[in-house]
Amino acid sequence: MDAQTFDLRRFVGRWTLNAMSHVGRVSLMLWDAFRSLTEWRVWLPRTMTEAWNIGVGSLFIVLLISGFAGAVTALQARYQFTGTIPIYYLAGVVVESIVLELGPVLTGLVLAGRIGARYAAELGTMRVTEQIDALESLGRSPASHLIVPRVLAGLIMIPVLVVLANVMGIFAGWFSMTMVLPITNEDFTYGARYFWRPFDAIYSVIKAFFFAGSITIIACYMGFNTKQGAEGVGRATTGAVVSSSVLILLLDVLLANLLLTK
Repeated sequence: MDAQTFDLRRFVGRWTLNAMSHVGRVSLMLWDAFRSLTEWRVWLPRTMTEAWNIGVGSLFIVLLISGFAGAVTALQARYQFTGTIPIYYLAGVVVESIVLELGPVLTGLVLAGRIGARYAAELGTMRVTEQIDALESLGRSPASHLIVPRVLAGLIMIPVLVVLANVMGIFAGWFSMTMVLPITNEDFTYGARYFWRPFDAIYSVIKAFFFAGSITIIACYMGFNTKQGAEGVGRATTGAVVSSSVLILLLDVLLANLLLTK
C-alpha cells in the first residue's frame, strides 16, 4: 500500500512538473512573439502568404464538411419530426445547431488536422535540420519569421472560414429540408428568424477565434520544440493534432458555460 501511494505521488508530481514546464515554455514563446510584433516588415508579408494558404487551401474541405453537416442535421430533423410541432421549428433547430455548434467545432477540428499538422511538421523539420538554430546564430528572431505569421494568419482566416462554413451549412440544411419536408421558403425563413439572436453570430466568431489560437499556438509550440530527428517530427505532429483537438472540445464547453449562461 505504501509503495502504491509513493508511486501515485511520484506520478502526479512528475505530471504536474511536466505540465508546468510546458506552460512556462509556451509563455516564453508567446512573449518572444509579442516582442517581435515591432518587426512588422518581417512578419507582415509572411502573414499574408500564410493567410492565403490557410484560406484558399482549406476552403474546399471546410465548405464540403459544413455542407454535409447541414444536410445531415436537416435529415435528422425530419426523422425526429412528428407533426405535433410547427414545421418552422425545424428551421430554427438547423440554423442554431450550425451556427452555435457544428460550424465552429467541425471547422476547428478539421483545421487542427490540416493546419496544425502542417505547422508542427514544418517547424519540427526546421528544428531538427538546424534551420531555426541558423536563424538564431545570425541574430534573427525565429518568432518574427516563423511564429508570428502563422499565429496571426490563423487568427484572421479561421474565423472567416467559420463564417463561410455557417453560411454553407445553413444553405445545405435549407436545401435538404425543402427536398424531404413540406416546408416553404417562408416557413424556413420565419423559423430561422424566430429563434435567432444577434449574439449567436458573435458567439460563433468568438469560438472560432479561440479555436484558431489553440490550433496555431499549440502547433507552433510542438514544432518549435521538436527533438530526436524524424521520429520527433512525427511525435510533434501527432501531439499537435491531438492536443489542439482536445483543447478545442474543452474550450467549446467552457465558452458555452461562460457566454450562453443567462
